[in-house]
Amino acid sequence: MHHGSGSVVASRTAFTPTGSPRPNRPGQLDPAIVDGIAGGADPSVISEISHASAAALLDRVHHTADPEVVTRVLTLVDREGVDVIAELWSHAEPDSLPGILWRLYLLRSWMRAHDASIARLWRIGEPVATAASAIAGVDDAPTEADIERTADSILAGAFTGDFAVALDRAAAFVDVVVLGLRVEAKHLSASEKRDKAARILHTAGNLQVTAHDFRHGANLWRRGKLE
Repeated sequence: MHHGSGSVVASRTAFTPTGSPRPNRPGQLDPAIVDGIAGGADPSVISEISHASAAALLDRVHHTADPEVVTRVLTLVDREGVDVIAELWSHAEPDSLPGILWRLYLLRSWMRAHDASIARLWRIGEPVATAASAIAGVDDAPTEADIERTADSILAGAFTGDFAVALDRAAAFVDVVVLGLRVEAKHLSASEKRDKAARILHTAGNLQVTAHDFRHGANLWRRGKLE
């Protein structure tokens, strides 16, 4: 994992995979949505599309038993490219449904792209966590494959199970990674500490904000106020 640069860049969402290829054409998105984006629609229109598309996607999966639909939604970013999905949801506030879905999709992409580093950070952070590992549903010594399965499980749970529970799992997962980063920074040698520790702690701080966003989103969902 590169802290603060490279393949994970600190941002509003704490983890932004870079180098994601822009697809030649969006194959599964509604053409009207794509046309609206390409045409440089008014920000209020983009916001309306953002909220409507997020609600429609969530509603469709909740009302289907077709595993193929679930798989297509789960791999939406893989197929469409992160840039296309970003046009729809990345500017949405974190206390909104599209904003939270955007963060969940980025979490999955980040976990799958950096499974080895995250598994290592989890093993560092888990011993100082409380109930986080049980909430997140991760073993105390996860492998890279465990991290990938958890990434898919959290996102799939948002669409097929209790949305708030999925957000709680996401928050708990990020909490442990944050602990791992802070422990790692604390144990750096004196020669490494000045710059490297600052980058690690900056990443940890951004991730902590994202964990708070997930937790707040769960509370809003339970109160019927996440839209």
